Amino acid sequence: MPPTASGAPVPHTRLATATLKPQMRVLIVEDKPKMAELLHRALSGEGLAANVASRGEDALWMAAASHYDAIVLDVMLPGIDGIQTCRRLRADGIWTPVLMLTARGQLADRVAGLDCGADDYLTKPFELAELMARLRALIRRQPAVRPVILQVGDLRLDPATRQAWRGTQAVELSAKCFALLEVFMRRPGVVLSRYDLLESAWDSGYESRSNVVDQHIRALRDRIDRPFDRNSLETVRGGGYRLRTESPR
Repeated sequence: MPPTASGAPVPHTRLATATLKPQMRVLIVEDKPKMAELLHRALSGEGLAANVASRGEDALWMAAASHYDAIVLDVMLPGIDGIQTCRRLRADGIWTPVLMLTARGQLADRVAGLDCGADDYLTKPFELAELMARLRALIRRQPAVRPVILQVGDLRLDPATRQAWRGTQAVELSAKCFALLEVFMRRPGVVLSRYDLLESAWDSGYESRSNVVDQHIRALRDRIDRPFDRNSLETVRGGGYRLRTESPR
């Protein structure tokens, strides 16, 4: 029986040959030699061509130089971490499906991984059978045109490069304000309660009765509305907040 990523044996499960094309290529980005070798042997054993990069910087040039059908990307890397690596891949226009691996399973970590452009997220320790199933699902998906920049009215936001603009003018945002704005821009015109915003932009350590959301909403308005004489981020009495689909003056 093959080992799992947690070290325990599991029954061997071979992928159906009809599921994956022969010699599909996967890039493994993992700095721990034992884990990298385990993943390399598992993928090679399923008939996949697997390359290994131990640093995010190496993954960037390897993904740009060769076509890969999927990337298995560890979050904790020396140099630039997995979050930064994925963000830079997307900024470079590389939309290869990314399966992110991490030892951190908190909601905020999962959200950060997916928001930076990853397609799926797997927490260590994991079973190799599950990793292979998730890879199979990612590779099966039809390629889609992905919007690089979110836009609502003349407000634009680039999740990959962490930049925002009002019209042609760049807007500097704190990490939390950026996270809040991204939540709003992914659901324009929808009323989001304080709880919705806490769940999306904060980790599990927040105090749900605090006014932390209101404070950051004020800070966000100071950046995206008031300097431009706009009122795009409105308060909905008894409901929460909403980003208008148009930006009335």
